[in-house]
Amino acid sequence: MHRSRILVSGILAASVAMACGDVHAQGSAKTEAAPAVAAAPVKPVEAPFMKPLSRLANILGSVHFLRGLCGDEQAGLWRERMNDLLTAQSPAAPDREALVASFNNGYRAFASVYRRCTPAARLAASRYQKEGADLSRDIAARYGN
Repeated sequence: MHRSRILVSGILAASVAMACGDVHAQGSAKTEAAPAVAAAPVKPVEAPFMKPLSRLANILGSVHFLRGLCGDEQAGLWRERMNDLLTAQSPAAPDREALVASFNNGYRAFASVYRRCTPAARLAASRYQKEGADLSRDIAARYGN
């Protein structure tokens, strides 16, 4: 399986450098201390691939819960896939947190509804796996390098 890597960190580094500028260039030749400037919090780049990656993370969390609920011995595979996604993307902290939150939201969404494996839970897992596979191919085709 071909893994694509999207270079979010390079985009973020360039954006932060342009937004912040060189702090040392703001000082004057005088020996007076320059006034303290509060650093603005760094916002995640709203890259177009983050929305489908977030959806994929949500799907992985959902399938992780549903497969475990239904006794699949390889239910942990979906958490591993999420870790693989985070490793391959190596997103900046805000984007990483958003992807992890999406995974957890997918897990909790089904955990709040299903207490035992039912035909509906199996059907949901199957549909989510298909959507996840389709989304993975789409992400690789659109944003892969």
